[in-house]
Amino acid sequence: MYFQQFYLTCLSHASYMLGSEGEACVVDPQRDVSLYLDEAAKQGLKIKHIIETHLHADFVSGHIELAERTGAKIYLGAAVESPFPHVAVHDGDEIRMGRAILRFLETPGHTVESVSIVLIDLDRSDQPWAVLTGDTLFIGDVGRPDLSKDKTPQELAAMLFDSLHGKLLKLGDDVEVYPAHGAGSLCGKQMRPERQSTIGRERATNYALQPRSKDEFVQLLTAELPERPGYFAADAELNRLGAHPLAELQPLTGLSPAEVLERRQSGDVVLDTRPAVQFGAGHVPGAVNIPLTGQYASTAGALLGLDREIVLVAEDEGAVEESRLRLARVGIENVAGFLKGGMPAWAAAGQPAAQIVQIPVDELKRELEADASSIQVVDVRNKSEWGGGHIATALHKPLAQLESLLGDLDHTRPIVVHCKGGYRSAVACSLIQRAGFDNVANLIGGLDAWQSFGLPVAS
Repeated sequence: MYFQQFYLTCLSHASYMLGSEGEACVVDPQRDVSLYLDEAAKQGLKIKHIIETHLHADFVSGHIELAERTGAKIYLGAAVESPFPHVAVHDGDEIRMGRAILRFLETPGHTVESVSIVLIDLDRSDQPWAVLTGDTLFIGDVGRPDLSKDKTPQELAAMLFDSLHGKLLKLGDDVEVYPAHGAGSLCGKQMRPERQSTIGRERATNYALQPRSKDEFVQLLTAELPERPGYFAADAELNRLGAHPLAELQPLTGLSPAEVLERRQSGDVVLDTRPAVQFGAGHVPGAVNIPLTGQYASTAGALLGLDREIVLVAEDEGAVEESRLRLARVGIENVAGFLKGGMPAWAAAGQPAAQIVQIPVDELKRELEADASSIQVVDVRNKSEWGGGHIATALHKPLAQLESLLGDLDHTRPIVVHCKGGYRSAVACSLIQRAGFDNVANLIGGLDAWQSFGLPVAS
């Protein structure tokens, strides 16, 4: 059996291609599907099957475009109703490709329609060697149980317990586990960075799989759910209906500084994708900074939603195209254009630029020691990170809720923002400045840098 994992780092998303005797299946495809077509051609395979383990909420799938370009069938869990042609699968249904058998397990809990796929390679054995678990079982975690319109988190968590203990954990301990997401995904909270595990390893080390009753499991999973990004419901519905091909997106338009200014004044979001240092040195006033590195697309989806009109600012036109592609992967398509010539063109046109200072740890330390009350330190990490230790004088304002938590900040005092390493704080600085606070600085290296200096944290 041919088997390949494709890992999209910016979304922490894993998709898969399986093949045998000239026939191939793609599982949980990303929106830009050319990589599967190229790989199938390289391996001498024809894609005949496309499986969605569930209706993904954190990205837009390419299943419709891939089916249109290959003639392949799409397979979905029978619990979902979708208008496009597909095969509804139940427990025990199989796809046979040459010497490979793909056997479906209905594993609801993350969503009601979730399925897992048990893989059998007859050239190895007639027993399963791997299972593709979608968002049901992760490496170090299990799927979040709060993505249903009709089921409560408690109901989904109970279903998830049954799926894990009644089905997946009954597979052999040596069966390899391949999920649809890794560390950094918003679909779980404690995923480890590995991209493959085994049933036995997860049974021994995954906190959610340790011996406990169903009621205890439900309480564990639903006690402190992370905030569900607003775009999740929209993406799930888009995947249920089927997204149009990326090729149908309109070409991007280069905008002059005057046109960008006009669009910003009319309410469009100016999204600057450059690194924090470049953004801090000079940017369009009121711009939001989400650096192209890191969790760019998911951060944009969570903070901006899918419906805002966006104007891009990037280092060059290659970065513009990459920025636009990554936005489309989460369903953000309303990109009105980009600042042609970037910030050099803005400066050449005589337009004013705003700045955000990048402050090192030792400088913040000195200022706090001189007068701690003169500086507002804002920590934008999540609740569990904050509970694990924070700067004693800091105010806790998680990035996901930041814009609604600015009311108690003093416009007359400097604000220093930090996260763990600097990515989220760069975003937060731009949001705070955009809200009308002029004296905003980003702590270089975040709390990691603070602690590397041996400086204390409160608990």
